[in-house]
Amino acid sequence: MSALLVVYLVLVFQHALLFIGTGAPAGVAIGVALIVFPIVGAWALYRELLFGFRTQKLVGLLRDDDLLPVDDLPKHPSGRPFRAAADADFETYRDEVEAAPESWQAWFRLGLAYDASGDRKRARKALRQAIALYEKA
Repeated sequence: MSALLVVYLVLVFQHALLFIGTGAPAGVAIGVALIVFPIVGAWALYRELLFGFRTQKLVGLLRDDDLLPVDDLPKHPSGRPFRAAADADFETYRDEVEAAPESWQAWFRLGLAYDASGDRKRARKALRQAIALYEKA
């Protein structure tokens, strides 16, 4: 998907240059507007890939230290955990962060618990906090 997005961004950028090259005021305006999209798209892609590489690194460190949570929650046929079970499990990881707020490991496990509970926004926020704490250490 990332490669397809890069191809798309390059094509949009090329078309933007063609619009600007027409010299017509409307063409130049469209071309300038189209240049913004690839820049924003490239920035977003960079941020997402960086987030993915960093979280993957931390997963490896937790796995090496045998600190990854055991995935034993009951699941729907789709593979998603039952919400009630994930919410009950979540409290354990929330308490762990409250006890050790400077532990990147605790924040990372909390992010996984948020994800299992279906709260992707808070999951990403907790994982970003874990990354920041790891990089600060």
